[in-house]
Amino acid sequence: MSADRQLVLPKLGLTMTEGSVAEWSIQPGTRFTAGQVVFVVESDKAAVEFEAPADGVLHEILVPVGQTVAVGTEIGKWTLAGASAAASRPDEAQPPAAPPTVTPAATPATTPAATPAAATPPTRIIATPLARRHASSGNVDLVGMTGTGPHGRIVAADVAAAVLARSETTATAATSPAAKAPGVAAAATSTAAATAAGVLVAPTTSQRTMAARVSASKREIPHFYLSIDVDMGELFALRQSLNELPDRPRASVTHLLIAAVAQALRMSPDMNAVWTEEGLQQLPTLDVGLAVDTPHGLMSPVVRDLGQQSFFGIVRRADEVIGRARTASLRAADVQGGAITISNAGMHDVRYMSSIIVPGQSAILGVGSVQSCFRPDAEGRPVLRRELGLVLSADHRIHTGVSALTFLNQLKSILQRPLQLLAGA
Repeated sequence: MSADRQLVLPKLGLTMTEGSVAEWSIQPGTRFTAGQVVFVVESDKAAVEFEAPADGVLHEILVPVGQTVAVGTEIGKWTLAGASAAASRPDEAQPPAAPPTVTPAATPATTPAATPAAATPPTRIIATPLARRHASSGNVDLVGMTGTGPHGRIVAADVAAAVLARSETTATAATSPAAKAPGVAAAATSTAAATAAGVLVAPTTSQRTMAARVSASKREIPHFYLSIDVDMGELFALRQSLNELPDRPRASVTHLLIAAVAQALRMSPDMNAVWTEEGLQQLPTLDVGLAVDTPHGLMSPVVRDLGQQSFFGIVRRADEVIGRARTASLRAADVQGGAITISNAGMHDVRYMSSIIVPGQSAILGVGSVQSCFRPDAEGRPVLRRELGLVLSADHRIHTGVSALTFLNQLKSILQRPLQLLAGA
């Protein structure tokens, strides 16, 4: 009876039907230990690493890097360590019998004996799948490159910097006196013509998937939009006080928004649901997605299980997820779940932003910039206030104007009286 076990392409979200293997971290015949990364799956949100559930040996790769297959497809075979001595311990197999002695033919004295060169072990390059793909398309050698990611890991931004540096070097060489020599000038003219004509760049698997899914979202989800303005005076005062506390992580407006959305979901449980072909699915935990701009594209990971977290617990959990998104090291749990995502464009000087719902969710909160404006007080006198524009995009298959406005006004109340966010902080 075979001891082989299957590795299958996992489902990373409710709407995921296919994906691609971005990287095999080990090769057939290689032992691995529990927790070691075996392969990386690329989705529209991230390149997600999958760790071994137990010690074992990878026997066969069935799906090569870059090939797109359906969710649940078998992509490889492995065996538990010790399950089959012959198969799972190739390094402990019996050595072959000694070869028979052969008398070599006479060699002329003038012919030197060939000395085999010592094999040089390949250099292990630690890089994200996206960085490897960009390096391949941009003809960038990763050997010797020092990455800016965790533990020196090469990320896409490092490859982009190398391409930029090479382009600047090429441009300098083209304008040097030596470049005016016959033949060189013609080559420079050809390069300029190619630049003027533009360059067609093939999208990555992630970009293609993202384009398809946001197009499907706008086509299939009936969006409707609600906007409000929120007085941020008390929230900014609270944030300043929080950041003066010793031995606490720094709190940002985004952190406070995540905590406020989670609390508003608790108060409006009907908003914590998504549409599926089988029916409305009420989610069991309070999870909030967050759009994160990274060197390798826009990611939308999910900050999970916020219902029982203190405010500073939410801050730490959000920072961890944002860090993994920016280094292309998101885990499977980071890209699953959630009914709503926050998309904060406040740093780009925009009053309102209407966003596209993330496929598989039912709402997204577009966050604009804080604006200073005069509003009348109770006596009608003008008062300078700092207001934040929020736009809720909601799925009309699930939510009505009344239910969505109830949620939005609860969120506004929380943000304008933010001390309630600190319960258990």
